[in-house]
Amino acid sequence: MDVVVIGASGRMGRTLISSIAASRGALRLIGAVESEGSPNIGRDAGEIAGIGTIGVAITTDALPLVVHAHGIFDFTTPATSVAVAALAAQARIVHVLGTTGLSLEDEAKITAAARHAVIIRSGNFSLGVNVLTAVTRKVAQALPASFDIEIVEMHHRMKVDAPSGTALMLGAAAAEGRGVDLAAARIPARDGHTGQRPEGGIGFAALRGGSVIGEHSVVFAGQGERLELTHRAEDRSLFSQGALVAALWGRGKKPGLYSMVDVLGLADL
Repeated sequence: MDVVVIGASGRMGRTLISSIAASRGALRLIGAVESEGSPNIGRDAGEIAGIGTIGVAITTDALPLVVHAHGIFDFTTPATSVAVAALAAQARIVHVLGTTGLSLEDEAKITAAARHAVIIRSGNFSLGVNVLTAVTRKVAQALPASFDIEIVEMHHRMKVDAPSGTALMLGAAAAEGRGVDLAAARIPARDGHTGQRPEGGIGFAALRGGSVIGEHSVVFAGQGERLELTHRAEDRSLFSQGALVAALWGRGKKPGLYSMVDVLGLADL
């Protein structure tokens, strides 16, 4: 499967390039793209990823690459992802989308692009996190609303959005399990005199510091008991490995907007 990595010199881009090179031929990197002004334009993508020269130079133009690709990996910014989705739709290829912080308008454009492309979108491509998401939905469905739900996440100090895309994914799963709308049930970060916690709400807390790759906990707090579901990422490559699984799964599928729930067959969990 011939693939292109957008945001090639970013943390996730470099990890993806390394994972693709280690995939034993299952995937082949044919293009690496960075934004205008990047100091890495023209450099070998393998050197940037720390795996040595692989003969793929980083460029700024995705279009001539996409027409020869079967899939594209995109863990960048909302504006870039919307543009990449449009390219994937034109080329009718697989778009593995891991960008977070998309607006409702962005999401509408992604959904429109999925009429012609296989778009696999997730706030987190870790296999373990996606199992956690499915379990969260099931537990929320099983426990009464008297159990308060809190989602706590921690990431490295350089992360710019909060709550994380994964935290919102977990919150959406909890809301789905309870049959409520997350926008209505969501309790944002607390500060000052907040008053009593409303029953049925889904709270979020975002911690930032150091080099933490990612930790997420879903807490179900009842009277006299507490259930905690936790995932800790210890190696960034776990995200890229899940993304590779998604890309290979998506090849040959009908156009549409998919998630890791579809990739892993977790809908019935």
